Amino acid sequence: MNHIGARQALVTAAGYAGGPTAIELDAIEREMPLIMAEVDLLDAQITAMDRSANEVDARRIRRARRRVLVERREFSNRAATVTLPGGAA
Repeated sequence: MNHIGARQALVTAAGYAGGPTAIELDAIEREMPLIMAEVDLLDAQITAMDRSANEVDARRIRRARRRVLVERREFSNRAATVTLPGGAA
């Protein structure tokens, strides 16, 4: 009887530290204003779904959409000026 066994090394890396690196944390920190604006928009949309539509909810959604657009623009502009270490010369 032949036994089936792994003949290759493990696929996962042995040195995984279990958390994000400093570079990944910096990227999350730069993106946080956009993430929070998108959360606010989602919150406004969920609130509007729970009850009948009114002008206050519509204004809140419009305001949240504008904030998301502003944050996306700002994030894009910040991303264009940031250089990460280890890039090509």
